[in-house]
Amino acid sequence: MNKTNLVSTDPIADMFSRIRNAIAVNKPQVSLPHSNVKETIARILADNGFISHVGVTEEEDRKFLVITINSEDESAKITEINRLSRPGRRMYVKSPAVPTVKRGRGLVVISTSHGIMTGREAVDKNLGGELICEVY
Repeated sequence: MNKTNLVSTDPIADMFSRIRNAIAVNKPQVSLPHSNVKETIARILADNGFISHVGVTEEEDRKFLVITINSEDESAKITEINRLSRPGRRMYVKSPAVPTVKRGRGLVVISTSHGIMTGREAVDKNLGGELICEVY
């Protein structure tokens, strides 16, 4: 089967599945098709210490997002990563209702009118929005 014909209806969920699968087989790095939203989410995960590095490569006029989950000598910092809002069932919250994950040890990523950010940043700015994922 030709990989160029495979199109995901939910590319963010596909990214999380690739990360989960790489962690399951102790693979330190995963490569996937690039989009600005996926890159922003990956950079938020990197800034909060859940993944090691995020890079963008270009091959044959196509951009790829390269996520380094962990270095060779350490275990993955992500225990679980879940998609909250899906194309068939969107989840929106107001600022006071933004959930905390594992009593603050986890992270929730939310898409607001001021961009994609962590749940803690959204609450500090008094913003609500669409819940993208939770990570711990």
